Amino acid sequence: MIIQRLLTSAAFAVAAVPALAETVTIDLWTIDRPGEYHYVMAEEFMKANPDIIVNVRSVQFEDMVNDLARAVSTGDAPDVTYIDNPEVALFASRGLLLDMKPMIDKSSVIKPDQIYPGPLASVTYEGGIYGIPRGANTIALYYNADMYKAAGLDPDNPPKTWDELYAAAKALTKPEENIYGLAFSAVGTEEGTFQFLPWLQMAGGDFNNVNTPGAVTALNLWKQFIDEGLASPDTLIRGQWDSTGTFNAGSAAMSISGPWELPRMSEEAKFDYRVALLPAPSADAPRASALGEGDNVILANTDQPEAAFKFVEYMYSQMPRVWNEFGYMPAYPVDVADPKHAAAYAVFVESMKYARNRGPHAEWPKISKAVQDAIQSTLTGQAPAEQALADAQAKIDGVLGQ
Repeated sequence: MIIQRLLTSAAFAVAAVPALAETVTIDLWTIDRPGEYHYVMAEEFMKANPDIIVNVRSVQFEDMVNDLARAVSTGDAPDVTYIDNPEVALFASRGLLLDMKPMIDKSSVIKPDQIYPGPLASVTYEGGIYGIPRGANTIALYYNADMYKAAGLDPDNPPKTWDELYAAAKALTKPEENIYGLAFSAVGTEEGTFQFLPWLQMAGGDFNNVNTPGAVTALNLWKQFIDEGLASPDTLIRGQWDSTGTFNAGSAAMSISGPWELPRMSEEAKFDYRVALLPAPSADAPRASALGEGDNVILANTDQPEAAFKFVEYMYSQMPRVWNEFGYMPAYPVDVADPKHAAAYAVFVESMKYARNRGPHAEWPKISKAVQDAIQSTLTGQAPAEQALADAQAKIDGVLGQ
């Protein structure tokens, strides 16, 4: 009888509990590590939306495109993922991304007309909107002001031209102390293309016009930095994160990278570091910088489009936080109250005026690979810059149908 009464009481207790809303799960892929942007966004979103679970998986930046392609073919793709901004056209052209424009048109949170033209162009394809920027980035020149002073250079007058950059790198290089004048990335991945394009663009070329005298000058200067020991041979195999790590450690006097470096730089660099615009070929040359950062996209085969879009909306709404907390430039005008690294922020805001898209083009990976091959071929001594860039142009012309 006691057992029967307990079972009866339990039945009444269960019956009295209201039915819970159905819980849905969405999968998110990211290049972030735990504690970084996407992990933070997912945790916050789940607290505010307990009926939606976000499973987060980290993928290496250089593996994201291939891993996504394999996952789509096997039916194991995530619902939401981060992809580099020039890859949006690639995936959208193949019908792999959800066109969010119908949802955006009804959204009270996402307003496309407020997004900066560059980031908006990166997610727009044939009238649809296939991604939402999580932020924007560009690159500039970091330099160690203490080393400048020790070398007799004026830290208030950083290099403005390529000749001045070369002269500074030469003066700052200390082989006996294992200090290189300049750190940058010429790795054979998208990061190498990302770093080289501004040099190409400032010299009068672009992604579809790489075989120019200015491009030859730029690539030869990169080779000169390495051949003369002003930059490490590891420049050929290191990404931006690792190359800037040598700057933070005091093993390079200057580094070319973006604002995403500032959170760890403020902890690791035990010296007076400053930021300047990328040097130009000459004082009267046009400026350029690379448009970086990526986009939050929804895969076309998601079975939870509403939940996925709700998550994307939430991330977009947090744009005023991205500079101070994550080191990204906002993708639309926001009031950044009391910005961290205020001097650096001002430089990167200025640099955004000159940031140019990579493409966009549906076959961007092929175009980028041609540029990467030219860089690697010249810097390793396999071909002179003139030949390497001519070969790259032929490949690019083939992609563009010219």
